[in-house]
Amino acid sequence: MDKLIELLKTNARLSDPELAVMLGRSEEQVAKDIRELEERGVIRGYSAIVDEAAYDPDLVTALIELKVTPQSQSGYDEIAATIAAFEQVESVRLMSGAYDILVSVTGSNIREVSRFVAENLAAIDAVQSTTTHFLLKSYKVNGLTIGFEDKDERGWITP
Repeated sequence: MDKLIELLKTNARLSDPELAVMLGRSEEQVAKDIRELEERGVIRGYSAIVDEAAYDPDLVTALIELKVTPQSQSGYDEIAATIAAFEQVESVRLMSGAYDILVSVTGSNIREVSRFVAENLAAIDAVQSTTTHFLLKSYKVNGLTIGFEDKDERGWITP
C-alpha cells in the first residue's frame, strides 16, 4: 500500500482504473485498499495544493512557534485543540526543540495576523511565548514545486 499512498499524495485525482494500471492490481482491489485506508484513518481527506500567491497575492501566511506549559491531565493535546479551533489556523503541530507547538495561520494582511497572535494565541494561559515568521515565498509544498516561473528555453544555445 506504500506505492498507493505515494500515488495518491502526488495526485489524489487519479481514478481507480488509472491506479489499478499503475499498481498492477484490479480496480476492485484498489477501491478496497483505499476504503481500508480511509476507515483506518490513514487517509484523512483529499485536498488541492494551491499556489496561494497566484490565487491571492495579498494573502499572508505565518508560521508561529509557541512555547507552552503542558497541562497536567492532557499534556499538549488540550492546548492544541484550543488553537486548532480558530478559523485562521491552517495547521497545529507538536514539535521538538526550543518551541513546543508550530501553528500555521493565514490572514488578509500582516496586521490581521499580528492581532490574531496578540489577542488569541498569546492570551491562552498555557502559552509562555510566541515567535512569528511570515512566509515570503513558497517553492515547494507537499512535495510539489510551485512559485517558479516557466522559462522559455527556445532561445538558449547550449554547448
